[in-house]
Amino acid sequence: MPNGEIVFIGLGLYDEKDVSVKGLEVARSCVKLFAEFYTSELAGSSLQRLQEFFGKPIKVLGREEVEKGDVILDAAEERRVGFLTAGDVFAATTHVDLRLRAEKRGIKTRVVHGSSVFTAVPALLGLQHYKFGRTTTLVYPEGSYFPVSPYSVVEENLERGLHTLVLLDINREAGRYMTISEGVDLLLMMAEKSNSTLLGEDTLMCGVARAGSDNPMVRAGSAKTLKKLDFGPPLHTIVVPGNLHFVEEEALRAFAGMR
Repeated sequence: MPNGEIVFIGLGLYDEKDVSVKGLEVARSCVKLFAEFYTSELAGSSLQRLQEFFGKPIKVLGREEVEKGDVILDAAEERRVGFLTAGDVFAATTHVDLRLRAEKRGIKTRVVHGSSVFTAVPALLGLQHYKFGRTTTLVYPEGSYFPVSPYSVVEENLERGLHTLVLLDINREAGRYMTISEGVDLLLMMAEKSNSTLLGEDTLMCGVARAGSDNPMVRAGSAKTLKKLDFGPPLHTIVVPGNLHFVEEEALRAFAGMR
């Protein structure tokens, strides 16, 4: 039976200081550290800063290496290794699959949670977490590839009066990060392509940039208003609100400049 362990450690939202004290202590106790930054990343940090903070090298893995998993699983056979991700650790299904495969091989697993966009963005806007429906992700169209399934999620949530958290595409290798303006444009194009009238230029939307930083930008307004705003550096997130409670309306006016 293997004697090793994989500790899944969430790094939090923005920079290396967002990791919990427990996460820091456990990471420093690991013989080897792995990380992935293709599902999300710490926009306010860098690999060098992370390595200096944890006091040891970090091997960054690509999508294929994580999905295959052997490099982590083999290293954890007889040693404690850490697997670092931005945000919380199991927002990506490939991470759940990696943990399942470790358990099947008899490798112990443990989880140290981190702060997440799923709770931080609603909190910054003052929206109630339990009123959110399914989350969706917008990706950059490529050639003739232009799926409208993300809009279908928004439409379904709106019909039920629920808010939608819309995550935006990142391509770390290409240094390309979808902006709120680009995301709003895509949603409007999808609505038009779907012949839907639920979403238009006057629809209320919210944009949050750099959640977890000392200077997040938080705005709420019509789609056409958000398209014109410069939200600055990444990472960006969109929320399409459903039915608003009067406290939520007050919060959006106070915290996000809604008129």
